[in-house]
Amino acid sequence: MESEQTSHVPAEDGQVRGDGDAPQADAVASGLLRFWLERNATRHPDKTFIHSIDQDKAITNRQLLDAARRLSGYLAAAGIGANDRVAMLSNNSIEHLATYLGVMAHGATICTINVEMNAAYFEDILTGLAPRLVLYEDGAVAADLAKSTPGAWQALGDWRPEGGRGLFAALAERGDRDWCGCPGARTDDACIYYTSGTSARPKGVVLSFGELIDNLEPLADAFGIGEDDRLLDFRSYNWASAQILSGLAPLARGASVVMARKFSRSRFFSWVRDTQATIAAGNPTTLNMLMSEADTISSADFPSLRYITSSSAPLTAVEAKRFEARFGIPIGQGYGTSEAGWVAGSNETTRRLGSVGKPLPYHDLKIVDAAGNALPAGEIGQVELGNDPVRDYRYVDPSGAVKVHASGRFRTGDLGYLDADGYLFITGRERDLIIRGGVNIAPIEIDGVLLQCDDVAEAATIGVPDPIYGEAVVSCVVRAPGAEITEDALLAHCGATLPAFKAPKQILFRDALPKTERGKIDRKALIADWMRENPARR
Repeated sequence: MESEQTSHVPAEDGQVRGDGDAPQADAVASGLLRFWLERNATRHPDKTFIHSIDQDKAITNRQLLDAARRLSGYLAAAGIGANDRVAMLSNNSIEHLATYLGVMAHGATICTINVEMNAAYFEDILTGLAPRLVLYEDGAVAADLAKSTPGAWQALGDWRPEGGRGLFAALAERGDRDWCGCPGARTDDACIYYTSGTSARPKGVVLSFGELIDNLEPLADAFGIGEDDRLLDFRSYNWASAQILSGLAPLARGASVVMARKFSRSRFFSWVRDTQATIAAGNPTTLNMLMSEADTISSADFPSLRYITSSSAPLTAVEAKRFEARFGIPIGQGYGTSEAGWVAGSNETTRRLGSVGKPLPYHDLKIVDAAGNALPAGEIGQVELGNDPVRDYRYVDPSGAVKVHASGRFRTGDLGYLDADGYLFITGRERDLIIRGGVNIAPIEIDGVLLQCDDVAEAATIGVPDPIYGEAVVSCVVRAPGAEITEDALLAHCGATLPAFKAPKQILFRDALPKTERGKIDRKALIADWMRENPARR
């Protein structure tokens, strides 16, 4: 058996970091994945690493290491190594996350494809990727898809301590129980994951082992993740947000993962209580949904819970205050991008209402104007980051070729500002800006004013065509349960707080606001609805 600290780390890499025994990520980046798997199995072999709520089963650190090593042998026997692509079509499960970690620990490239959101593009994605192996969840793909796309196909199956089915049955039969081949170098591709694709062709974002590993320690520090934590997440592990925060960061820190298949408003607090989760993932949509739960729920019911995260979309200070006052549970906001991983984060002791936390230092984040000039504290501009002048931010085009989106520094498409203490505030997407008479208006500012009214449950502001000013400000509102507030009352409320050019000219009441699959308000859909309802004003 390989030794815990020297089996995969080059001899010249003698530096240490973190808890004093983890090697630097400077030499063989994916070697850290092997190191963490071995360290956790040695220190706490019977500690649960993944508890899958819906599957009602768990995998320990020792069992995870055994599965990963057997997977390495399986992949090596198939001739799969560095930069060879392994595609996975599956939803949240122990098998999904264990395979995600195992493929990268072997040194190959894992390609995660969301089964629900990318279904219409499976054939195009797989043809472009040309994977050596496709792993799929039962019922996730059409039977004839394997005939028209590249790669060997293998059912992911079911992991069990005694062997399981599909891939895990094949792994249980293997005699080799050690790593095979060399882990990937920093510049080798670690993962490719696809964005949504419900209204546009999904984009395959590529991260190297170095880019991925570099994000983990700063992220874990920002969210205060330690060995005793149990992170509850229901978000799709096909996307980087959950993969990094609730998969790789717990692995690096020796923590545990509690996984749900999907969000459930009625079961969420029971999950927290029953699993004794210490950190729970969330986003503005799920937090608003939880607000409709029973008034008797409070933080006293969940003594283990430190805080709930919120990411994917801006959460206004008003919404955060409302949630914390209701439940007494702190919110730690975070912010990231597909191309750069997590960018900022906070926990229950470092949070600042309305802020996504302080940027991770290594990103060298700046707020810049259109010409790229850094702006002073408090001034809104474009979010730009990048500390490596030769880093390429990459994606996979439909042909499967890797293309460069930006080099050196990267603008995320978000607008925001840094306060005097270095906290980052996101004010919205650049593409969502309302330009009225040449003046830029951030919709989220108006949303926040509307949400100050207790009779408003949700709000989303859009810009619609105006023959004189170019765009007019219109707000769409969902009333709080039982509320009967009128349009005139809300217009007066906004007019008393906002300058006249920012105040909405119309309030449209809706039963619900459209959301993207990531829980963000779909302002494009609201604009399209307005266009259909007002054909003469287009």
